[in-house]
Amino acid sequence: MSKQNLNLDNFWIPFTANRTFKEDPRLLVGAKGMYYESEDGREILDGISGLWCCNPGHCHPHIVEAVQNQIASMDYATAFNMAHPKAFQLAEKIASITPKGLDKVFFGNSGSEAVDTAMKIALAYHASRGEGQRTKFISREKGYHGVNFGGVSVGGLPLNRKAFGPLLPGIDHLPHTWNLEEMAFSKGQPEWGAHLADELNNILNPLQDPNNVAAVILEPVIGSGGVIVPPKGYLEKIRKICDDHGILLIFDEVITGFGRVGKAFASERFNVTPDIITMAKGLTAASIPMSAAVFKDEIHDQIVQGPDGVIELFHGYTYSGHPVAAAAGLAAIEVYEKKACSRELSR
Repeated sequence: MSKQNLNLDNFWIPFTANRTFKEDPRLLVGAKGMYYESEDGREILDGISGLWCCNPGHCHPHIVEAVQNQIASMDYATAFNMAHPKAFQLAEKIASITPKGLDKVFFGNSGSEAVDTAMKIALAYHASRGEGQRTKFISREKGYHGVNFGGVSVGGLPLNRKAFGPLLPGIDHLPHTWNLEEMAFSKGQPEWGAHLADELNNILNPLQDPNNVAAVILEPVIGSGGVIVPPKGYLEKIRKICDDHGILLIFDEVITGFGRVGKAFASERFNVTPDIITMAKGLTAASIPMSAAVFKDEIHDQIVQGPDGVIELFHGYTYSGHPVAAAAGLAAIEVYEKKACSRELSR
């Protein structure tokens, strides 16, 4: 269908100047490998892999086949008090490529959901340990953590926040680490900027009791805020400060996961292990929406206690561990391993 025959009125397009776009819409009608096909037959290089999500290229035949086979045999199964094998298989596979000790996988449908899951479970973890006063979060200017209420609250992009009121209380933001004068022409991790991690200690002063903070959440490499690589030593200092005060560290790896920074995850690339990792995008190579939040064993084990037969955590989604998405995720990771998309995924 050409744009002349297409009703453009009903679709409210996200992150788009809708009125301007609909005056002269740019329509994509196909995709293969590194290219989109436009309505007028042009090949357009997909220079950012969709939205940093089509890591092995579009319509990879191995992923397409896995999705087709799964949807033909079982299109859906709930994960509430039931299960299906592929969700367990994908969770096991994810645990095998995340840093040691992060072995418990909670599935969702988007990076935004993974972030909110991580935040909620961080709160539940502290509450289960008798530290229910730990309700505050610290994130970073220019950080992007999705568009759900929790993620927007901790996010550091003003335009994503300004229309939605006060958002969640108890959020502080560290300064970002970008400085043009100090970092111009730097290659890899900048030498300058590790001292900016000390701002976390400045927030955790006697007026802001560290014992009230649940977690620090950061993108190891800031994505939407400008692709800002962390200075040498910066993430290590953040990790130590969190450890000193019993604060969980969450790495939002929705963009950086699955080989995009040279190893399976940025946490391994920079040799800093968080307590929680969020992931999405490359998890299924964007073929089917899916996300995951991966937790250190002790977080899971602390919450999953109590009498037999009692639900330990009242959280989850209709499509958590969706069988078609799980099949896509398994196939995508197989593609990464076979293509050696990163040294770590090919081990």
